[in-house]
Amino acid sequence: MEAVFPLVAGLNLDFNALPQQLINGIIVGSIYALIALGYTMVYGVLRLINFAHGEVFMLGAYTALLTSYTMGYSPEAVKKIFQDGGEVSSNPLNLVILILISMAVCAVIGALIEFFAYRPMRGESRTAALITAIGVSLFLQYAGQLFLPANPPPSISDKVNPYSGSFSHVFKPAQIAEDGNVISTAMEVSITHGRLTMLVTVIVLMSLLTYLVMYTKAGRAMRAASHDFDSASLMGINVNRVVTFTFMLGSALAGAGAMMLATFEGTALQPFFGVLPGVKAFVAAVLGGIGNIPGAVLGGIVMGLAETFVTWLGFSQYKDAVAFVILIIVLLLKPGGLLGSSKVEKV
Repeated sequence: MEAVFPLVAGLNLDFNALPQQLINGIIVGSIYALIALGYTMVYGVLRLINFAHGEVFMLGAYTALLTSYTMGYSPEAVKKIFQDGGEVSSNPLNLVILILISMAVCAVIGALIEFFAYRPMRGESRTAALITAIGVSLFLQYAGQLFLPANPPPSISDKVNPYSGSFSHVFKPAQIAEDGNVISTAMEVSITHGRLTMLVTVIVLMSLLTYLVMYTKAGRAMRAASHDFDSASLMGINVNRVVTFTFMLGSALAGAGAMMLATFEGTALQPFFGVLPGVKAFVAAVLGGIGNIPGAVLGGIVMGLAETFVTWLGFSQYKDAVAFVILIIVLLLKPGGLLGSSKVEKV
């Protein structure tokens, strides 16, 4: 066995921790899914990849951070209140304000990217459009180094974050020992208030997106444009407006995910903050079937579970490489993705 599986041999796996890792994977995967929806919706309409989407995600996180500072949660303001013997607290309304502002700012950024970068290249070759998209991505990254602070404190400090508490539940599944006796082992599952809020918010946003796409006039216009621009135009659909709305919608979802990571996880921010999540979300979109909304959700969850499974195995240093391994496997075995079309398009 050791000769066949040299990496697995000798592992001290904690199966009691596996349920906790599964929950962590679903929560992380839900954020990837939220970002992946932006990739898959733009591709579904334009058949182009918005490679600046990760940078939109980064700007959404900074928007949440700076907004929270203006609301009185800057490190200096919090420190002064504590020194004066006061207390700092938050409430759900603050979260609503943060997420709405982040989504609105990212929606505007998405509209600007579409108008100035993608619309002029719409009639050009896909190679030209791809180069433009990568150029916009690099511009936002390096421009961010000039104007955005690196590694600022989180948007809501752990000292005053009311969402840092957690819910815990202990399971005691019965097991049969080798001697036939029944033994019981404790399996504790814990989830912070912030992560629970993240999961619920993602489910709500995805439900609203599904309703919008499937049951509203704007959603029908998006689906019509995704099939054929010319036919949609002949039916009276303003294709330019549909494309802009698609960019805005996908960017707004990325802004929501960024706000939650910046607020609940206290992730350190820097201008390249969106690169790795953007790549992982892109892989999630490809895994599920690029252009397929349910596929993006499925791909995001699979990505999150794969990462946490690698961590559970004890190879946490390789968890970021999982995205690239999955991408290679999908492109080799099922280029259309899990729920995508088997038709292969050449760019």
